[in-house]
Amino acid sequence: MEASTDSSTAAGATGPSGPSEQSEQSGPHAPLETLLGAAAAETLRRELGLSTAGELLEHHPRRWVEYGRLSSLTELREDEHASFIARVVSVSKRSMQRRRGVLVEVVVEDDEGGRLQMAFFQGFRAFRELRRGAKAMFHGKVGSYGGRLTLNNPEYSVLELADGGAPEEDDDGAAALILAAGRAPLPIYPATARISSWEILRCVRLVLDLAAVDAWPDPVPAEVAAAEGLCDLVTALRLIHRPETMEDPERGLARLRFQEAFFLHALLARRRARVGTGVGIPRPRPADGLLAAFDAQLPFALTEGQRSCGELLAGDLAGKQPMNRLLQGEVGSGKTLVALRAMLQVVDAGGQAALIAPTEVLAAQHERSLRAMLGPLAGSDLLSAWQRPAAGTEAQVTLLTGSMSTARRKQALLDIASGAAGIVVGTHALLSETVSFADLGLVVVDEQHRFGVEQRDALRTREAATPHMLVMSATPIPRSVAMTTFGDLELTVLEGLPAGRRPVETHVARMRRGPRVIGRVWERLAEEVAAGHQAYVVCPKITESDQREDPESGVEIEQDASVELLEQTLAEHPLIGPLRRAVLHGRMSGEEKEEAMTAFERGEVDVLLSTTVIEVGVDVPNATVMTILDADAFGISTLHQLRGRVGRGAAPGLCLLVTRLPDDHPSGRRLDEVAEHSDGMTLARLDLQRRREGDVLGASQAGRRSTLKLLRIVRDEELITSAAEQLRRITAADPDWRAHPGLRASVDAWMAAHDGADAYIERG
Repeated sequence: MEASTDSSTAAGATGPSGPSEQSEQSGPHAPLETLLGAAAAETLRRELGLSTAGELLEHHPRRWVEYGRLSSLTELREDEHASFIARVVSVSKRSMQRRRGVLVEVVVEDDEGGRLQMAFFQGFRAFRELRRGAKAMFHGKVGSYGGRLTLNNPEYSVLELADGGAPEEDDDGAAALILAAGRAPLPIYPATARISSWEILRCVRLVLDLAAVDAWPDPVPAEVAAAEGLCDLVTALRLIHRPETMEDPERGLARLRFQEAFFLHALLARRRARVGTGVGIPRPRPADGLLAAFDAQLPFALTEGQRSCGELLAGDLAGKQPMNRLLQGEVGSGKTLVALRAMLQVVDAGGQAALIAPTEVLAAQHERSLRAMLGPLAGSDLLSAWQRPAAGTEAQVTLLTGSMSTARRKQALLDIASGAAGIVVGTHALLSETVSFADLGLVVVDEQHRFGVEQRDALRTREAATPHMLVMSATPIPRSVAMTTFGDLELTVLEGLPAGRRPVETHVARMRRGPRVIGRVWERLAEEVAAGHQAYVVCPKITESDQREDPESGVEIEQDASVELLEQTLAEHPLIGPLRRAVLHGRMSGEEKEEAMTAFERGEVDVLLSTTVIEVGVDVPNATVMTILDADAFGISTLHQLRGRVGRGAAPGLCLLVTRLPDDHPSGRRLDEVAEHSDGMTLARLDLQRRREGDVLGASQAGRRSTLKLLRIVRDEELITSAAEQLRRITAADPDWRAHPGLRASVDAWMAAHDGADAYIERG
């Protein structure tokens, strides 16, 4: 479970105030220097961030190799991992042409006469140790170069010197480990250039022998492990790090995967227990009031999905335990309407509701949209006629953004603090310490993937009574899917679309197939405008000099479409040039953005050239075309949200994903998935498979940093569910886990040892 370099691990914590004196010396918290010596411990700390015995044993092998059945050089296959013993035939060194340093090329031959050439970049050590005639064991992934198979920078250990003598015992003792293993599998660990897998193996085995692992606390109760057919923790560690058969590691991993799910459920259960005993104010729905008046004036009937979700939220709001729900619904399914009805229930009950949006454009759009939906109820003179039971004061819709004038901002802050503002719509400005609510009862976060976890939690932690929380998304990010799987966010799915809404037709336009492709893109856009409709064109950048990173690899990309350059180019385009165009991006002033968006909404602009500031919430029913240039610059969630800006009226919508990537580029698959699937949750799960879950316990949203070490949400969903059921069973019988000291001690020690862990977990 442990993802950080803290001195506490999920595998073995000892108590709420930290490790005992005994475990400091021999338990999971034992410093590695007491077991391995200062030099080896410092290398592990510097290279891998490992400081304790528990952390080292949680550094799991990435694969296992059965050295008793070594590969033959004549049977190697590209992309396979190979391990073999061979003798060095020749070794040479030359300078690299395109970068500094040397390239060492080593040719080896095995006993069956097979030959292979390997390359070592900056291979000074290989040039020194792999002399002609030396015999060594090699391990690596088979690649190809110039039509021939090869290994680049393989791991190796010299078994016999060039003169036939035995190698001196090296620092990692690799030769002894390999030769002593016989036919038993040897673990291959994630390593670095300065510490080899063999040295990690040697350290792991020393810790297994010296750290008294038999006495480590086991977070999974024995009856739970038995019910799941799993071994205990100590056995699992030995099966992974010292296997005797190729089946042993999977047995050990199965136990540790379950433990990871079980322990995370326990941490989140502790969080829910604390939130559940906190101060919460029920906001029951009255028989009459704002919500009843709103429902009575609706010009259409609620869909079945809107009605059922509304009933579920109404029940949560009426309870003492603060709600913590993710409302997932397709673009255009009516999430904002469902949220507004929940906000009106809170206002009826004497509280205030805050709707937080990621951009000023969206916040202003939400304010206009809420007022439009409320109709005559949106006027403060009419709303004041409704005397709220708890407050008896006027309610109104108030906007607060960072770019507001001083006078407007001051008035908004006064209305919020006095309680006159019943519904407050804003951006990150709402999270400022200067914003004080009279009685905040509900926080609604729109497009929660655009907020950090700390930001999203800021309003809740400042209030004396914990407000209810509703987060909304059409395509949840991987972390949100993970949190709903673990039950920290209760998932509510808004099924169906309003009558008349159809999925948006989506196509990938590949410019590598010739200039006719982009030509046809502009033709389709012009055709829609000629038919009386409007269009969006979205670019990844504002100016040509802006930089951005690939959403998956993090590699900096230079060649991207920019709004400013595109405006210049389209001004001379024979089809687009004559059309009425406007520009919208985040560096414009609030007034400029408002002017551009309002003109587009009124139909005074045919084509809006924009960045992703129009990604969410923007509702222009006459817009039918969404053209996204360099669409590979965006993640799945953003692409799905942008697509949802069109087709919101009677006419069908069209989304064109334009890319300059070759057909077989990995990022192109992301575009194909968006084109193939219109369901947001399906796309979110595909995104999850690609990007991983993010930091389930902490604040990180990006998949490259994941609290989960062994679990994968999609692959292990059944296991995660089983772990939750087992935890619920023992918790129902023993709420404080007093009969399960290993679990209790592990959770207490983890939370005590991690600064801010309580807050991180609560922010889920």
